[in-house]
Amino acid sequence: MTAAVTGSAPWRVSVGWLRGLSADRRDVLLYGMSAVFAGITAVAMSIPLYREWGRLAVGPYAAATVWMLVVAHRRATATRAAGGTVPNGRPWKAARLAAFLIVLLGATVVPLALEVVWASEGNAALHVQPEVLVVERAGVRAAHGQDPYQVVDRNGHILIRQDAIPVYELYYPYLPGMVVFGFSSGSKVEARLTDARIQFLVFTVVVAVIGLSRMRPATDARGRALQTLTALPTAALPLATGGDDMPVAALMLLGLVALQRRRPVLAGLALGAASTLKFTSWPLVLLALFAVTDRTGRRAAGRYAAAVACLVVPVVFPVAIHNPSAFIDNVVRFPLGLAGVASPAASALPGHELVALVPSVHRPYVIVAAVVGLAVLVRYLLRHPPRDAAAVAKVTGWVMLVAILAAPATRVGYLLYPINLFVWAWMFRCSDDPEPSPPPEAPDDDPAAAQLPSGVSNSSMV
Repeated sequence: MTAAVTGSAPWRVSVGWLRGLSADRRDVLLYGMSAVFAGITAVAMSIPLYREWGRLAVGPYAAATVWMLVVAHRRATATRAAGGTVPNGRPWKAARLAAFLIVLLGATVVPLALEVVWASEGNAALHVQPEVLVVERAGVRAAHGQDPYQVVDRNGHILIRQDAIPVYELYYPYLPGMVVFGFSSGSKVEARLTDARIQFLVFTVVVAVIGLSRMRPATDARGRALQTLTALPTAALPLATGGDDMPVAALMLLGLVALQRRRPVLAGLALGAASTLKFTSWPLVLLALFAVTDRTGRRAAGRYAAAVACLVVPVVFPVAIHNPSAFIDNVVRFPLGLAGVASPAASALPGHELVALVPSVHRPYVIVAAVVGLAVLVRYLLRHPPRDAAAVAKVTGWVMLVAILAAPATRVGYLLYPINLFVWAWMFRCSDDPEPSPPPEAPDDDPAAAQLPSGVSNSSMV
């Protein structure tokens, strides 16, 4: 016990130090670290597109850091002059908002816009990640009534080949719902406006704002969640270069907010929508079952599961049944590195390094890792089942972190999932009780209604 307490002491000290910082000084820390990350990315990353983002983003992050340094200093000076009384918060909130807009525009929107323009002018391979092109091609095929899963691999032989693009880009390793972000590519609209990254960005921001507007955090945790999902490198880099994971993350956030606010149907619809896009959302979809309750505090797993099924069944199953071999090849075997084609998702993480060092253990390693990981998770859930949104987010974050590190074919960019999930877990722990159970005579009364933005009513949450 002594060892455990001693070992956790540095962590507790560091957390206590962070909590002791004012909100504006935390902004200085976050934007400063982001500037350092962008600078390192600009000179050290092997992918040219990432280096380009780093060169574009380092200036806005540095500017926001300097701006918040000045704001923090002036606020501290004003506080001392007032004898320790913190001055009116409105000017300081406006200053923090200005810094956020600087990084949102300078590190996310402007780099994305420039990359879209450059990609439309030729040599798209240098200005867009392959996943964007894959989603756009799948969207065009789906818009014309064709199967997005066009590749069938048998015994390591690709049956459909095209010399114009790499073989791995023939695979569509996402679930059918992702094609909606590529539909516009088949239209006659200007190519610069149909880039899937624009759809990813708009969808992510809108869904994130809707979800976070329903939160009532007691601290600035909601703002941190918005920063992480839109403006910090965890979002700015993927949105400017690829971005297919960001709509999934936004829907996961909306589902967790609905879970925390005891809206089982909305939680099911949001997470059901996420689970039609990528398998990366499925751990959260399943773990949320442990914590689903309604406004009276009763378990509502049935209603939640029915809402999930309302989207997953009609979107995923007809496509999977239509051509099961192609579906399995695309969404299961290819992402696991078992389709006979090397995936570009090959970051130097432990699982990938192991199978690269000893290729003969690839298949048994995948099976053993899956079985052992599932056994450990089941044992944990039996002893410590998550009972609220914060616990669900925390457990899902750890599950995804371990899975990403252990996967034989993965990207370091997938770490945005556990990072966001841990931030959300903290946000939910900081928030007030979502809303007390309503009295029987007024089941639709919501004491949080007075805190909602104008135009947002209780009826917007199922």
